[in-house]
Amino acid sequence: MNVEEIKDLSFEDALSRLENIVRELEGGRIKLDDAVAAYEQAISLKQLCETKLEAAKLKIEKIETTADGTLSATEFTPEGLSPIDSSPKA
Repeated sequence: MNVEEIKDLSFEDALSRLENIVRELEGGRIKLDDAVAAYEQAISLKQLCETKLEAAKLKIEKIETTADGTLSATEFTPEGLSPIDSSPKA
């Protein structure tokens, strides 16, 4: 599978393929050249999964009920992370 084909995968398909590659590599039953090619493909799959997760994270909003009972949507920020760059707060 080439890089262009990988880019077209859904998150779930990419993760499934990544898990299969990990099992193959952990099994130790593939030839060295095939293992290197599988590792390179795994890197591309991992990057795709990270990119798709980041995009999904940016779309998540936190829905809150205000004191007067109305609903409001704000950016969801996990505890201890900055809403701008999602890096841990100092």
